Amino acid sequence: MSELREFLRDVLDHEPKDLGLFERALTHSSVGKASYERLEFLGDRVIGLAMARWLYERFENEPEGKLSRRYNVLVSRETCGEIGRQLGLPALIRLGKQAREDGANWSDNVVGDVVESLMGALLIDAGLEKAEAFVRKVWAPYLDSQGKAPKHPKSALQELAAARNWAAPEYEVSQKSGAHHAPRFTVRVSIKNIGEATAEGSSKQEAETAAATALLEQSQ
Repeated sequence: MSELREFLRDVLDHEPKDLGLFERALTHSSVGKASYERLEFLGDRVIGLAMARWLYERFENEPEGKLSRRYNVLVSRETCGEIGRQLGLPALIRLGKQAREDGANWSDNVVGDVVESLMGALLIDAGLEKAEAFVRKVWAPYLDSQGKAPKHPKSALQELAAARNWAAPEYEVSQKSGAHHAPRFTVRVSIKNIGEATAEGSSKQEAETAAATALLEQSQ
């Protein structure tokens, strides 16, 4: 508990009123019923609201479509997972023995979930202003590095196919493996008479994105 309190002071700049709330935010369901899942549900909306307002203010002349492209990248599970690892969360996440042995505390799925659950806990314990300020502080390098609104690889592949009069890309999950808490998906994307690519990810969406990226690189 002292390690958690130190983390909250140093990283979240917050002295918790309810330390147990943050302990639950770091507890995976493999430990027991009192897991982070409800806080994750709340924190996902906290990050979404904070990011949407920030983008609306920062890019006042951009249309909704470009704002959405920025938003989707910034709140993605991959970005949340990367942020969580940078914050040092893998060492703090409470997992069952098997889940820890499987390395779940380093996966985008679990670390991304915990980032969201911590934001839910911070909202409850400190209010929206504190939670939003933390989002802006930690996500700032990711937003600053975007430049132009990024285009999601799946959208880019779809647009490339349309521009060249190709068939639409088709995605298929060819394999799913791993434990429930640390799944691995293999996805194949193909464009009829053009080519195909296969990639893996810790979620179906992640694998589809990686496969689309690979096929884009082949096609351009």
